[in-house]
Amino acid sequence: MPAMKRLLPILLAAASLAGCATSPYGPPEPPPPPYEAPPSPSLFRAQDFAWSTEAGDSAIYGTLAFRVGALRYTCQGGDVVLTPETPWSRRRMTILYGSSSSAAVAVAQVRARMPSASNEDYARFVHHATCDGANHFNFRNLPDGGWFAITVAKPVGTPGEPVAVMRRVETHGGPRSLTLN
Repeated sequence: MPAMKRLLPILLAAASLAGCATSPYGPPEPPPPPYEAPPSPSLFRAQDFAWSTEAGDSAIYGTLAFRVGALRYTCQGGDVVLTPETPWSRRRMTILYGSSSSAAVAVAQVRARMPSASNEDYARFVHHATCDGANHFNFRNLPDGGWFAITVAKPVGTPGEPVAVMRRVETHGGPRSLTLN
């Protein structure tokens, strides 16, 4: 029995050391993080737009060159908006314009597609410029990222339906030219 009392601590120590043995393949990998679903594009999230509030080295120099046959259009004196691209705004462009890359749609159709519940928070992330007499506009000090440029084009010298012209554009650390047509 005395030998057994001396052997018991040795066996316990050996058993605990065996539990510390490492695998020849290294330590076990930690479990994967819990699945997080991407944000719903139908849900406005201000944090998705936050990147667009930073100043950057990018700029967009734009021109409206929209025509229907021989009929020219102008945006002179009108507002040009630049909307940051997020899942929510991409979905909004698809609803309003039928595309998230480029479109020219009658203003009346865009208004008819406008969701009844607007989001006031959205407006604080939109940049504005005025279209000059030569149909030029610009946005400066932009961060890099995806944007939607939108303006209303009106027929030159003749009555007619105004058209909302939208195009997606990306900025990357410098000036970028953009033609809305």
